[in-house]
Amino acid sequence: MISKRDKRNIGQRMLAAFQGTGAEEIVPDILLPAESLLDLYGEDIRARAYVTTDPIRGEMMLRPDFTVPVVQAHMENGAEPARYCYLGEVFRKQDMGDTRPHTARDNEYLQAGFELFSRDPDADAEVFAMFHDLLHPYGANAVVGDIGLLMAAVRSLPVSQARRDALLHHIWRPGRFARLLDRFSAPAPERSFPETQAAWAGLRGQQEMEQRMARLQADADTPPLPEIWAQRLRQLFSLRGNLAQVSAQLSRIAEDWPDIAASAQGIILRTGALAERGIDPGKIRFDAEHGRSTMEYYDGFTFSFGATTRDDWPPLASGGRYDALTRVLGKGREIPAVGGILRPGLIAELEQGQ
Repeated sequence: MISKRDKRNIGQRMLAAFQGTGAEEIVPDILLPAESLLDLYGEDIRARAYVTTDPIRGEMMLRPDFTVPVVQAHMENGAEPARYCYLGEVFRKQDMGDTRPHTARDNEYLQAGFELFSRDPDADAEVFAMFHDLLHPYGANAVVGDIGLLMAAVRSLPVSQARRDALLHHIWRPGRFARLLDRFSAPAPERSFPETQAAWAGLRGQQEMEQRMARLQADADTPPLPEIWAQRLRQLFSLRGNLAQVSAQLSRIAEDWPDIAASAQGIILRTGALAERGIDPGKIRFDAEHGRSTMEYYDGFTFSFGATTRDDWPPLASGGRYDALTRVLGKGREIPAVGGILRPGLIAELEQGQ
């Protein structure tokens, strides 16, 4: 069994690498106010956060992630541009069936990370290259995606704003998204809500229920999404291949789909920026759906690195762009931001051959 000391030693090594780029170390509290944070995490982390009640401070939770508290701290008084790094424990409940070889996943584990707040268009490539160089000695496999591409495609659909908002809201929930797309591609069923003298009951109040009934009735008059658009969207979401191949494909796709041209061009430029840093795009896998089942605050480039010989492990490292999160927490300010985390404990297991 690998000791916490050995894991932390590797974490300190990674932290030093981040500091070598000029990053300032930041240490967010372990116990955080839960009210606003829970709404910012995805369904997965929200369900796995340890939440408790303090008699004075109200609902609190053990830190499940570093990015949100780092963004909060930066948006309150941070300069621009800025670089931060951190090392510390995060806490997440685990499903009983969620296991690694020989050992259950830890409810408490060490994270080291780096966050870059910058308007530099090369920021995505810089952050990815940093993690790539750190993990190259371990033969890690890189996978990338771009949630911004998917969002641009959904925003281009010829549907009502209500339906477009519903699809965007569930873009991080692939199953729910697919069911909504199927539903919106077929004629809407008629809705009937007859008058009744029965008392209103349930968790929702009368006003909320009346508003929902009005939305359902309005939706019944909405024409279905033409099949050509549903097919086009499914094809884009199923785009796979190495980054060099996909960049060429996106260039052709964007010619017939102008609404995604800007996002496609961003991926193409990022591919070139990685090549200029000595990273072969042909050895990076692109998966259009990458990032759809992780943090819901990612809204652009996403990446992860997996252990070549440990397919059933979580990623050694992961990250992405989260511009929208700075808008939410910025109180009128916003700045493009991208970052990532790695797991020193998994790297320690690789180093010791376990």
